[in-house]
Amino acid sequence: MAKVIGLGGIFFKSKDPAALAAWYARHLGLELEAWGGARFDEDASRPGYLAWAPFPDDTRYFAPSEQPYMLNFRVDDLAGLLEQLRTDGVEVDERTEQNEYGAFGWVMDPEGTRVELWQPPA
Repeated sequence: MAKVIGLGGIFFKSKDPAALAAWYARHLGLELEAWGGARFDEDASRPGYLAWAPFPDDTRYFAPSEQPYMLNFRVDDLAGLLEQLRTDGVEVDERTEQNEYGAFGWVMDPEGTRVELWQPPA
């Protein structure tokens, strides 16, 4: 069975993402990357890492959710899990994305929170 293998990220809305990221870098020592967030490598035996990223407060990336955050979970088989979720009646976004960071798909939880599913590159 395809499944979640770890937390992939914490994404949330911010009035000034660059300033907030700079505050976290200055005061808590986060090492910011060019894309504006930080990554935390956890276990070298598994692909992926934990990401932390503030988004502009008017972002539509979390849509259709109205929540000020989005969960991201690492998965071992994105296509398989999305198919399982569709079969189970879960609201699955028809769009998926593949880029240098891996493969992404999205679902909505029962309370209207957008959940991003991420299969890291091999």
